[in-house]
Amino acid sequence: MNSVIQNKFSDNTQPQKKRELLLAMSGVAATVAIVAFDATIVSTVLPKAAQQLNGMPLYAWVGTGYFLASAMTIMIFGRLGDLHGRKPLMLWSLFIVSLGSILSALSQTMPQLIGARVFQGVGAGIMVATAFTAPADLFPEPKQRVRWLVMLSATFAVASGLGPLIGGMTEQLLGWRASFIVIPITGALAAFLIVRYFPHLKPEKKPSDRIDWLGACLIMMTVGLLLLSLEIFVGHFSTVKPTWGLLIFFVCCLSAWALIKVEQRVAMPIFPLRILQTQQAQLLNIAAFLCGAVMFILIFYLPLLFQIAFQYSPTQAGVLLIPLVGGIPLGSIVSGHLFARTKQPQRLMVFGSAVLGLGCLVALTLTEHSALLWVAVATALCGAGLGFILPNLTLFSQMLVQRHDVGVASAFIQTNRALGSAIGTALVGMAITQTSVLIGMRFGLIISIIICAMVMLISARIKMHDYT
Repeated sequence: MNSVIQNKFSDNTQPQKKRELLLAMSGVAATVAIVAFDATIVSTVLPKAAQQLNGMPLYAWVGTGYFLASAMTIMIFGRLGDLHGRKPLMLWSLFIVSLGSILSALSQTMPQLIGARVFQGVGAGIMVATAFTAPADLFPEPKQRVRWLVMLSATFAVASGLGPLIGGMTEQLLGWRASFIVIPITGALAAFLIVRYFPHLKPEKKPSDRIDWLGACLIMMTVGLLLLSLEIFVGHFSTVKPTWGLLIFFVCCLSAWALIKVEQRVAMPIFPLRILQTQQAQLLNIAAFLCGAVMFILIFYLPLLFQIAFQYSPTQAGVLLIPLVGGIPLGSIVSGHLFARTKQPQRLMVFGSAVLGLGCLVALTLTEHSALLWVAVATALCGAGLGFILPNLTLFSQMLVQRHDVGVASAFIQTNRALGSAIGTALVGMAITQTSVLIGMRFGLIISIIICAMVMLISARIKMHDYT
């Protein structure tokens, strides 16, 4: 494979001025921030919303519906971005998420709120599929692109940390409905920047560029049924018998088999299997799956551990997560700086996995009597380790494929991260339910340490020197 990815877009549509590039990427960064806000703001306002709407029995469906819709659409719109350009899809995603947020604020019943969040989940899937691939449209050179991917990763991390805080403050001052208005306000700014400065880059059309609707439906079935069966297995829906989970998982396997058969035959597959033809790509997606599990185990359950097991106040727990949130952009910046100076970029992921594993090991030693500084060291190490891994997962996946496949390759990485996060949080949640927060989280941290060791070994085998 050529070391330089061929740009198949028209050169005369590329913005030439650094200012325009910065403003275009600022719009993409604002879109990434909305993805993070949309996923995290609801965590602090949902309990109050469920109480007022008399919908506590349906509480889990608000989150499940959103993440199901998001995960089911990432791959499809990643491919559509490759075929038809990403600018229109980013604008549509902003419209859908903003409208869904307004509908959430206006919801009068719990089913209405669930429907609005599912609608938002579709928009979030489009955002994830397009925003993290957008730098490849403007910066074909990987050593230049990595700086902007670092910016997006940093934006996502900071926005994820600020989301619950903004949601909680808005809910306390103006009520839970007002918390959803943050999204349309941010969306208007992002839409303006993208319309004004991001170029509409259209790929070269071919007669065979027809949408693979059957493949798209099979992708949605496979991903959606897998996540739904998982939710049933871990008991999030206590009224559904486990046998239904087994049946759904069996149908999921049939759907995956049919997807492979269909994609091998169509001229322009929605999920081209060639993106996994190299061992590097296969290992990279396994690493993404594993890292997604560790990342969300930490993000979801460390606050619970701090508040329930260690008796910290919500404010203290939030402050102790700042090193985790801040460590991700810091690690990303250092990694991006080193990327241009190394001929073996996979070593950055090896190092990040080691730092992340060390952070999990330190977190495993924490007790309610641990010094706050020691707690902060643990979360900072975890954040820095993730910072070395996350941008490189996306960048490496783009470097391994041809220009016309960067969207679907990036989307597949994001989908695997989502699946890993779902399985990781589900297993730890089940352990907490069966034991206690302290024991369950220690189980999760031990699993995370083992996973980090596996990612180190996998990363060492991802030879990227031929692609830099």
